[in-house]
Amino acid sequence: MKKLESTITNMVLVLVGVALVTGSILAYVNNVTEEPIKLQAEKTLADGIKAVMGGVELTVAKDDTVKQTIAGKETTFVIHETVDANHKSLGAAVESTTTGFGGDLKVLVGFDREGKILGYTVLQHSETPGLGAKADKWFQKDGKGCIIGKNPASDNLSVRKDGGDIDAITASTITSKAFLLAVTQAYNAYKSLPVDAHTGASSKH
Repeated sequence: MKKLESTITNMVLVLVGVALVTGSILAYVNNVTEEPIKLQAEKTLADGIKAVMGGVELTVAKDDTVKQTIAGKETTFVIHETVDANHKSLGAAVESTTTGFGGDLKVLVGFDREGKILGYTVLQHSETPGLGAKADKWFQKDGKGCIIGKNPASDNLSVRKDGGDIDAITASTITSKAFLLAVTQAYNAYKSLPVDAHTGASSKH
């Protein structure tokens, strides 16, 4: 077989060929893995919703998307309204994102119908390694900065340094503030829904 001459044209053709083959392989891999990744993400969210709502048997009756302008930036909240086996409203699990020390901090917070916090989990963070895990435990029922059972409408969900009622994560005030802000904003988004949304008969579309 005759060896290709090292010309610009041949080099370009070879590079284009390699790029086409590589692109085809990546497209195939993406196609094969897309559905399993999607299903896993859905399962993770479903498990998270159940956990933050107190671990009870429930069904997500409706998903609402609420957009609010906060500090000049449009922020999106996803509200998963839940009901029990008798279709009675249990409250909602709310996805909320704020900016932490290293980037976005996304949490899922469960509220009962009156707005009391039932539970939470950290869905995504870009904090210093270890801080995300700390935040996922620090504010839980047995944590030093427990927020479970509190209601943002009547309890001051800010760190003690700012006059609030919550102990900040040791040596991590910024992450603590970002987390508590995400929780408060999640509450505000939930309460922005029509009143009947909190009784399992939302009219918001």
